[in-house]
Amino acid sequence: MSKKNCILEKELIIETKGLKDLAAAAEKLMAFGSDYNVWLMNGDMGAGKTTLTIALCKALGVVDDPTSPTYSLVNEYRTEDGLPVYHFDFYRIHDEAEAEEIGAEEYFYSEGYCFIEWSSLIPSLIPDRHLLVDIDVINETNRLIKVTRNG
Repeated sequence: MSKKNCILEKELIIETKGLKDLAAAAEKLMAFGSDYNVWLMNGDMGAGKTTLTIALCKALGVVDDPTSPTYSLVNEYRTEDGLPVYHFDFYRIHDEAEAEEIGAEEYFYSEGYCFIEWSSLIPSLIPDRHLLVDIDVINETNRLIKVTRNG
């Protein structure tokens, strides 16, 4: 095996050209980052953070019907194997203390996957080891998804 094959790529970039590409994109993202349980889902309002998170949940085999946790802050799902998957949306919090009150750090250091929207509002709570998922809007249907391994 060459030295190049031993080094994990630090970054993955995928362009989607509509909702029809999401399932395949989610599969590629899971193959790239399956050993990371904390995923920071970044992008402007309407970029598709929740939509991509739902596709990732489906790629993981979540048996529940994933929805946006905008008002509940966190939704918990289970995969077919019983693995917990947590979907956070911190858009409506006022400060990090609200995230601490729901036990966010306990979730982040658990065995389950944590998909976190609006993580910029809780910077000191984010584990050093995480995936950074940036979603850029190209046009009404196309998105550029850049994923970076951290830690």
